Amino acid sequence: MLAEVGLPVERLFVPVEERRTLVTTLPGVLRRLDSVVLGRSHYISKMIAAATVGLFDAALNYLWDELVSELRRRVAGFDLKYFFDIAAGANTDLRKGLKGEEDLAKLDDAKLLTAALAIGLLTDTGYQRLDHIRFMRNHASAAHPNQVSLTGLDLATWLQICIMEVINTPPDTVTANTGRLLANIKAAALEQAAIEAAAAFFDQLPHERAATLANGLFGLYTDPTRTVIVADNVRILWPKLWPFVTEETRNSFGLRHARASASAETSFATAARELIELVHGSSYLTPEVRAVDMSDALDVLDAAHTGFNNFYNELAPARRVAELAGDQGDVPESIRSRYVRTITGCFLGNGYGVSSAAAFHYEKMLKAFSPGDAGIALRLFMDPPISSVLSSNVGREQWAEVMDILEPKLTSTRDRNLMQAIRGFSGALQQMRLDTRIKKLAASKEP
Repeated sequence: MLAEVGLPVERLFVPVEERRTLVTTLPGVLRRLDSVVLGRSHYISKMIAAATVGLFDAALNYLWDELVSELRRRVAGFDLKYFFDIAAGANTDLRKGLKGEEDLAKLDDAKLLTAALAIGLLTDTGYQRLDHIRFMRNHASAAHPNQVSLTGLDLATWLQICIMEVINTPPDTVTANTGRLLANIKAAALEQAAIEAAAAFFDQLPHERAATLANGLFGLYTDPTRTVIVADNVRILWPKLWPFVTEETRNSFGLRHARASASAETSFATAARELIELVHGSSYLTPEVRAVDMSDALDVLDAAHTGFNNFYNELAPARRVAELAGDQGDVPESIRSRYVRTITGCFLGNGYGVSSAAAFHYEKMLKAFSPGDAGIALRLFMDPPISSVLSSNVGREQWAEVMDILEPKLTSTRDRNLMQAIRGFSGALQQMRLDTRIKKLAASKEP
């Protein structure tokens, strides 16, 4: 009929010998499936039907459809909301459209495989094998025009891989424990024994699985439909999981908060910020957000430092500034100069003393100064308010400590020459800003 109407008949059907190879191999492959799975495997039936008439490219397409169908079934049986949180990642627009099992079809095949790997429904080896089949499906099946030849052994092998890696492979221990934990989080307030068991579980997680679980808990907490029980449970578990989360993942939470803030997703941004603050993770917020926060925090610290009862009142704002700066002193460039001036000034005290409660935080931040920060701090004696503090015994003692902290950080010749001149100055410290040579060194910049 094809020839009679003028349609192509060459290179259309796979040779009978290849079909025979597939048909004789299939019974052994299909014996791996139980009767329940066989009874619902419509795409395998279509695969075999297409293959027996020689349409291997169509058969490969049906084989892939069966794999995707079974993988979606496994996802739905695990924890759909958790899976959607991992699959969507930082794409909040995509996440909004993922609600029920029918929405699994909105995820492309590559994302489906990647997310299944992330939550442990696929092994690393299984993912690599299935991704190869996906590649062949895209380049050798009826899904796209092609002239690639397939063999009966190819199809039989790929079907066997789908059965071994998806249909018949149970979730690993980590995935099973994660599933139970998620169910417990949603069911009722966690008891102490369950919290301790979860903490022990976190300690055994590989880094990539800890990151995945953190993304899942983050998604649960930022979900506007979350219950009070879920929110309370996540808040309890979050600090226990945080030590095992990678820096990359921590920074991603700051980016997601920034995106939500920029797009006026107030509920999401507020919830994200709560989790970040809960683990003193303000340093993982974006530079733009941290610059605003740091400016506000420095305002509060300045007010406490110059106000009444400052030795007591400085602790809380000092702790807040230190939290925003982080262990590495990572301060946004736009606020860096003010940050250095404020912290150095607070460490020097007010002429009567230094807040002993806040001194630890000041010293920690000073020690985290970069060479550029140290260069700024070294020149602060030129400011009249700082120079005035240096006239007091407390100021002179604190200035000596500042010099000891800064000296190893100075890398430029100009800064080191200035340090040497300051060390060698024999007059009253408050008079250094008037010394001609020191003024010249302090004003000079690296060429």
